[in-house]
Amino acid sequence: LRYIIMIVFFFFQAEDGIRDAQESRGLGDVYKRQVYGPCIYIPPVEVDVVERRQRIPLDKNEGVYVRDTRTGLVRTVMGITYMLEPHEELYQLDLPDVVEKQLALNSASQNSNRDKTRVVTYRCPFNTAVQVYDYKSKKSRVVFGPELVILQPEEQFTVTALSGKTPKIPGIVHTLFVSMGPEFSTDEIVVETTDHARLKLRLSYNWYFRVTNKGDYDEAQKIFNVRDFIGDMCNTMAAKVRSAVASVPFESFHKSSAKLIRKSIFGVDAKGKIGDEYLFTQNNLIINNVDIQSITPVDNNTRISLQKSVTLAIERTTRNQEDKATRQAEKQEQEARGELERQAIEDKAKAEQLKKRLIELKAESNEIQNSGLAIAEAKGRAEADEIQASARVSLAEYRAKAQKVEREAQIEAKIKKQEAEIKYQEDLSQIELHRQKELAEIEAEKYRDMIDAIGQQTLVAISQAGPESQVQLLKALGLSGFIMTDGNNPINLFGAGQGLIGAQGDEGNWNLIDQ
Repeated sequence: LRYIIMIVFFFFQAEDGIRDAQESRGLGDVYKRQVYGPCIYIPPVEVDVVERRQRIPLDKNEGVYVRDTRTGLVRTVMGITYMLEPHEELYQLDLPDVVEKQLALNSASQNSNRDKTRVVTYRCPFNTAVQVYDYKSKKSRVVFGPELVILQPEEQFTVTALSGKTPKIPGIVHTLFVSMGPEFSTDEIVVETTDHARLKLRLSYNWYFRVTNKGDYDEAQKIFNVRDFIGDMCNTMAAKVRSAVASVPFESFHKSSAKLIRKSIFGVDAKGKIGDEYLFTQNNLIINNVDIQSITPVDNNTRISLQKSVTLAIERTTRNQEDKATRQAEKQEQEARGELERQAIEDKAKAEQLKKRLIELKAESNEIQNSGLAIAEAKGRAEADEIQASARVSLAEYRAKAQKVEREAQIEAKIKKQEAEIKYQEDLSQIELHRQKELAEIEAEKYRDMIDAIGQQTLVAISQAGPESQVQLLKALGLSGFIMTDGNNPINLFGAGQGLIGAQGDEGNWNLIDQ
């Protein structure tokens, strides 16, 4: 027989002293060996093919239990594609039926036929806790959800059996996880008062586990210290309520049942205030509220008494409400009447005050009216005088301004007149000066022409003649006088008589200058 081996391998055993390259085992030994593919294998006659194995592909959260046949140790292999060794085999992990049932409920496929060689995984729900016990190390670990619990070969789930139904019956609920809360549980208890009235109470408790540090081993383990914490809680609360109800009569309990039950469960502080919570120190379970859902009598006598009590309570309440309404109506009527009378008195007082104020205002008005005329006349005269004075002042100011303008006009006219006269005199002087200048030029021209006509020699001869000849000469020439000068000093040419002809300065140098 020839085998074509691809990826799988054959696991076989040989007997009767068959040897291989390994150490000798002797006659009668049975040994096992694996042949890995891919290859073609033809087993000898002495060889029996025991098992055909394949590689096991495993996801990240998948695994198998593997047992070492030489030592008996079992281990988990996860997250790889694994091939069993010749001395290894798959190990089947058996679990209790209740655990198998819970795993089937938790599985996504809802398949009860679990492969026992596969690693057991459990999805721990949100806000829950799962306890796993290790039989090898004698310790347990607590996993808080949401988390995936992977069960090791030496571990087992702790199954919690809780009380269920109403009233509570132990062992009804089996679960692998414990809810951390807040949750509520309902229970029914029978109580008896001091007057032997038996009542059935339906109570609902709100509870939760207080875990401040989930990483603390001791604090986490305390959650599972009490296996049936629901039954223990309900029994404890029932004992407290029975003890409190047994100390009061039916009427007192019927009137203040809620306060009595809360006081019996939560207790009171030093100030007499009812507490807010009750703590179970064994597992850190806290009850923070209790609700009385119903109160039902057990026997007929109690039921009749309760009906009578309820009827009387209703009648008493109705009567109290009627009396209260009547008293309230009378009180309101009296208050309204008193308020009306008080308002009338206040209105009269206000009217008297208003009358008084009116009289005062009339007196002030008459006084103002009488004094107003005199004040008005005085003010009128004062205003008239003020207006007249203002008018006189304004008139004086206007007159002063007019006189100022008039004086300024006169001054300006005089200035202009003077300027015109000055201009006229200047123009007249210029004309006269021009006339005199032109006359002087004419006379000078005349004298010059006469002198030129006489000649220089003649004048010299005349100057040398006697005074009489000079006078005659002057008369003949028609001259009133003349002066001989050197031209250095100014000489008045008009009004000169005798001696107008001077002596000779420098020898042989005479000049005749006319002005």
